[in-house]
Amino acid sequence: MSMAVASLRFLARRRHQLRLAVPGTRAAFLSDTAEEAPQAAPPPPGRKVLESFREEFEIGGRLIAFETGKMARFANGSVVISMEDTNVLSTVAAAKSSDPVRDFLPLTVDYQEKQYAQGVIPTTYMRREGAPKERELLCGRLIDRPIRPLFPRGFYHEVQITVNVLSSDGKQDPDVMAANASSAALMLSDVPWNGPIGVIRVGRIDGNFVLNPTVDELGLSDLNLVYACSRDKTLMIDVQAREITERDLQAGMKLAHSEAVKYIDPQIRLAKRAGKEKREYKLSMISDENYEKIRTLSEAPIEEVFTDKSYGKFERGEALQKITESVKEKLEEECDEESLKFLPKAVDTVRKQVIRKRIIKEGLRVDGRRLDEVRPLYCESSTYPILHGSALFSRGDTQVLCTVTLGAPGDAQRLDSIVGPPTKRFMLHYSFPPFSINEVAKRGGLNRREVGHGTLAEKALLAVLPPEGDFPYTVRVNSEVMASDGSTSMASVCGGSMALMDAGIPVREHVAGVSVGLVSETDPTTGDISSYRILTDILGLEDHLGDMDFKIAGTRRGITAIQLDIKPAGIPLDIVCESLEPARKARNQILDRMDQEISSARAINDGSSPRLATLSFSSDSVRKLLFHRKKIEQDTGARVSVSDGTVTIVAKTQPIMDKAIEKVEFLVGREIEVGKTYKGIVSSIKEYGAFVDFNGGQQGLLHISELSHEPVSKVTDIISVGQALSLTCIGQDVRGNIKLSLKANLPHPHRPEKELASEDATLLPNQDLVGWAAVENMPSKDADVKSSNSKDEDDTTEETPAFSTPAVIIRSAADCDAQDVANGPTKKRSKAASSKVAKPSPRVSKPTKEQQEARKATPKKASTTSTAKKNKKEKADDSASNGLDKGKADDSASNGLDAIPEQEISNTLKHSSPKNFRSGSIKLGDVVTAKVYQIRAYGLVLELSDGVRGMHKFVENSQNNFEVGEEVLVKCDTFSAKGVPVFSVLD
Repeated sequence: MSMAVASLRFLARRRHQLRLAVPGTRAAFLSDTAEEAPQAAPPPPGRKVLESFREEFEIGGRLIAFETGKMARFANGSVVISMEDTNVLSTVAAAKSSDPVRDFLPLTVDYQEKQYAQGVIPTTYMRREGAPKERELLCGRLIDRPIRPLFPRGFYHEVQITVNVLSSDGKQDPDVMAANASSAALMLSDVPWNGPIGVIRVGRIDGNFVLNPTVDELGLSDLNLVYACSRDKTLMIDVQAREITERDLQAGMKLAHSEAVKYIDPQIRLAKRAGKEKREYKLSMISDENYEKIRTLSEAPIEEVFTDKSYGKFERGEALQKITESVKEKLEEECDEESLKFLPKAVDTVRKQVIRKRIIKEGLRVDGRRLDEVRPLYCESSTYPILHGSALFSRGDTQVLCTVTLGAPGDAQRLDSIVGPPTKRFMLHYSFPPFSINEVAKRGGLNRREVGHGTLAEKALLAVLPPEGDFPYTVRVNSEVMASDGSTSMASVCGGSMALMDAGIPVREHVAGVSVGLVSETDPTTGDISSYRILTDILGLEDHLGDMDFKIAGTRRGITAIQLDIKPAGIPLDIVCESLEPARKARNQILDRMDQEISSARAINDGSSPRLATLSFSSDSVRKLLFHRKKIEQDTGARVSVSDGTVTIVAKTQPIMDKAIEKVEFLVGREIEVGKTYKGIVSSIKEYGAFVDFNGGQQGLLHISELSHEPVSKVTDIISVGQALSLTCIGQDVRGNIKLSLKANLPHPHRPEKELASEDATLLPNQDLVGWAAVENMPSKDADVKSSNSKDEDDTTEETPAFSTPAVIIRSAADCDAQDVANGPTKKRSKAASSKVAKPSPRVSKPTKEQQEARKATPKKASTTSTAKKNKKEKADDSASNGLDKGKADDSASNGLDAIPEQEISNTLKHSSPKNFRSGSIKLGDVVTAKVYQIRAYGLVLELSDGVRGMHKFVENSQNNFEVGEEVLVKCDTFSAKGVPVFSVLD
């Protein structure tokens, strides 16, 4: 190949050399080759002009535009509708021929919301959109319902409407825009269609109606009304409301009609400028002659079937099928192929006329009921007690089983919609199995009908659910249709309401629904309705043969959801409004029967309802749980979800919940409270006690004196490293150490447990437990801090929290190890330390006569010589571990007061028992009555009723008119470094 290319290049160069060498002559081997002309440059591409047409108009203060000719030019009809930065494209395509045996309109509406419309890449594995989502199916139904009735009878060509959201600013919901764009696209196409229509959304905020509200405004609105109409008739209504009254709803619909017709004229003008001429499509319609032949053969036996009230749904269907087979045999004998082709449709038309005539002329329904009569009801709650909630509801032959499942907030459904909330915590899933109508069929994926009916029931119940803050559960309702004979969606509302109450969900009141139908006669000359009858609680057959299926759900206060579907080309709004009153009366009758079965929510802890607990922690603390969440779920069986500093636990039973909370709090920690019991593990042992890890990695000190009620000579005799203990928090010292007690959880050896329990019952209710944050978040002081007379140090001392006289002042086990190394071996210094502690550092003053009398009057708790020796020994051990023999000035001097004997105050504090307090347990915030014992230059020495001494520091520029012996009301603000309480005087 390369050699061939080289040869060609050589020949080209050779030819060029010959031309230069012999001008005006030609080489022999080139004599038959014409001289090549110079190549001309290709012309530049022309500029294509896209002729587009645009119509702009304004509704509700917002500019709206229809545009065509710029996009999707090959489609039969295409329109882009714009509102602010939201743009939606709708296209129409129709088949050129139809199936000759088809007797229905195969209309398909595909609505698509792709993530590029909001500038987001899909989060799926393939990073592209998958199957249609629920919202897309619902928006497709919203477009289909008002458009379908306007196609001419007999038009059975396949029609497809495809809607794409091109861009979205997140302010406007594109569904209403898509419906108007589809109407305009049908007007531009050559498909026969009796449009256009106008679709509008109406909200209500603070009693004022809002046209085309934004998504944020809908969050504040108590009404979400989507209304579709032609110029003079209603085509579709879809409502979600918060118990709006019938009168207010009528006002909203009338306003919506007057505004929706403003969409019609721009579509007509656009169709005149850019629309196609309507094409002649073949209509599949039976001739009048053939129809009369079939009517003559079938009308009389059909009337006999419908006058017999003994027929049930399936018996009636079998009788009608026999009539159809009989007529078919006669037509086959006559070889009437044309009539046979339209036989099923013609028999159905005869059946429809027979029923409608009986209802309008005689007021007789198929099952013999009155026009406003509701079928017999059956209500049953707690059908299956093992479920979280269940209920069975029957209306006539229609039967629905509803179940409720409660879950954690993390179980909420995630929504990928370009507008609206990202999650949904209440779901109602409607299921219509084939056996409910005695048919055989395959179960597929999402069904448009099932999604639509389930969403309608979901919107009806959503209005009475408690706020998320009061009830954080995720709720799923399953509606299983057991038998269908009309209005299964409204039966799902009734059964779902009872199931919610059975599950213990605090709904305000019951919600019920009923379907209202319409049978009418029209004037053949004008097409207007000449006479009509409104039917309450329609059967499936009345729904099929009637003109309207008006589903209305609500409470006694008002309406919560509406869905109107019609078959003719529109119904006057006055008839729609008239249908609201019989629906209200029927709804109240159903509510009365439901209240008889269950009228209020059961206790959520009854039965098998799951338990839910929500714990709040800091974001840093919750990070510890992320690595252990799966392990906790496997060990306990509970479900744990973490988000934004909140941990939510859902468990089937209370023991599982307690176990899960215990594990979470051990890993993460919680706010520590005095008197609460915690579980911890001994991390290290010292000669004066042990350090315990508890509450999410925090560390507390278990002193040797808190191990047992009996004297303990060695810590290892009671506990060991790694041992799990149940400990009670008894306080916190001035250094921020958490003091724990093991003996607080043990029975007292000298007193019966009943006596201790009665004492705790009388004392604990009057004792305010003081909680504090985690130790790492609290102010701390170094172990070698020195006393000072400065004002700054006084302020620091007052802000430091203290709960009782500290037993030890050690920060952590690491500090202890460092101190042990610095002090040398323990055995060598034990005797010296004991002899050092035996010397009292402060001078002990002799108590006064009054003080001695007060102490004699104070009742002493069982104190013996042995316990007194024990207290002295414990005090000596505490002093040894504290290392406080520094010979420093006492704490009174550091607070600017005259010298107060610390030993006397410390001793009297131990024996104090003021009103509503245990001995020696004065805490921050306690308010007591005290006497002025002494008046000093910078403050007061206060004495409580049992001889406890405290201090009060004078404030600058304050009136200090006190007298010795005067009683004052004081509040404990802080404790000094020596444990002396510091009070403030209350007015």
